[in-house]
Amino acid sequence: MNILIAAAGSYGDIAPYTGLGARLRAAGHQVALATHDGHAPLVRAAGLDFRSLPADPRAAGPGEPDTAGTPTGRRALMRRAAAFVEQLGTGMADAVAPDTELLLLTTTTAPLGWHLAEALDIPSVGAYLVPTAPTRAFSPVVSGGRQLGGWGNRTAGRFSVRVVDRLYTGAARALRTRLGLPPATPATVRRRVEAANWPVLHGFSELVVPRPADWRPGLDVTGYWWPHHAPDAQLPPALEDFLAAGPPPVSLGFGSMAADDAERLSALAVRALRRAGLRGVLLSGNAALTAADAPGDDILTVPTAVPHALLFPRVAAAVHHCGAGTSAAALRAGVPSVPVPFTADQPFWAARLAALGAATAALPFPALATKLSLDDAVARLAAALTEATTAPALRTRARAAAGHLAAEDGATAALAALDRLAH
Repeated sequence: MNILIAAAGSYGDIAPYTGLGARLRAAGHQVALATHDGHAPLVRAAGLDFRSLPADPRAAGPGEPDTAGTPTGRRALMRRAAAFVEQLGTGMADAVAPDTELLLLTTTTAPLGWHLAEALDIPSVGAYLVPTAPTRAFSPVVSGGRQLGGWGNRTAGRFSVRVVDRLYTGAARALRTRLGLPPATPATVRRRVEAANWPVLHGFSELVVPRPADWRPGLDVTGYWWPHHAPDAQLPPALEDFLAAGPPPVSLGFGSMAADDAERLSALAVRALRRAGLRGVLLSGNAALTAADAPGDDILTVPTAVPHALLFPRVAAAVHHCGAGTSAAALRAGVPSVPVPFTADQPFWAARLAALGAATAALPFPALATKLSLDDAVARLAAALTEATTAPALRTRARAAAGHLAAEDGATAALAALDRLAH
């Protein structure tokens, strides 16, 4: 088949689809991945066709200054998301080639992709990195990982779906007009695809999120889709030298999350590492972490992105924002995590890692960044670092999780599911 994967967002929202796409391509399918221009090298390195989608998920929304960091308030997050999805519909319509035979849609692109599939009369399948269907088993991923009881969890899940429908109202209206489709609200279209048991493959492990018993048919959990990396990929020489020069360090980075006060966050990281007596690798990322103001041979700043699959197996612990992909990478490597969730689904994954016994209790980013004094934040982070690197139970459970994930092959399971759906 000619398959188009439409994915939008930051690196962590895109990278798993390079692994899934490469597996589909190896099975003989022609695969294109439509996403933002900044991810083009990532897509092409996996051997997939690249198609451009507009919109920058990091761009400021209406009323936000251009210098705004990652929004942590719900209203600011919704404003940015609304501005983002408004631009996606047209780009997705342009990305679908006439010979496209199947659309693979993510949580972000599905509410737009359904209209395209209807207009072009081609099948579509969900390829989700987070669970979105309401369930009694847990509250929505954007609710911070809080448990509200069976009725409360499911009610909150339904409310969350309605919020998403409202978010996509303007974009869906414009797309349906362009495609010549009769008017239909996002809620109407969603109910239609749900009633048809629209298939959704979830690219995470049941070890981390067991499939809820009250999910409808068609919602399947395949296991993780690991990002594609070239077989000969290597870490930068300076990082290799640093790793070889002493005991395993702690990795500390927040990926695509931006911070308003990089100087404070960098000082916090350096001081906490040194108080805990640990070597550290600062993954600069969008938070602009650096040890430049605190020179020494115990902490290395890595300015460019490095594959977690290569770095994490060689560290003592990983401090991270608990994005879905980074959380999975830490589990895969068998290293304890120190979760510092910022926003969105990150508190959910932080709670899942802690429930597995593979992470310390979460240290929410807003507390470390603004609510605590710098001295108190250093003390909190240093204590978590000490726990992550010395508690035998954390290491044991993290390694057990890694052994479980090593026996799974989510991309091949997804391929098998697509083959069944095609026949």
